[in-house]
Amino acid sequence: MKNISRHYGKLKILKRLPNSYLGNPKFKCAIVDENGNGFSFVTPTNSMFGYSIQNYENKKVIAELGTFRNICTLNSIKELI
Repeated sequence: MKNISRHYGKLKILKRLPNSYLGNPKFKCAIVDENGNGFSFVTPTNSMFGYSIQNYENKKVIAELGTFRNICTLNSIKELI
């Protein structure tokens, strides 16, 4: 993964994408800051984020996003307390 950057804001799940060939879920999401600006990204294929991303919906998070095969992809996520 290249071009990793850190973003702060509220997580919004935009839509659920088709499952991977192994049957694991995948989502298209966005991180929206307090000014209304945001970054959209997808969860990696066949990763734990497909299952855990729903736990962070509408919560303030710190997310690291990177580029994988020319697509903005989630690298890590933590909830802000």
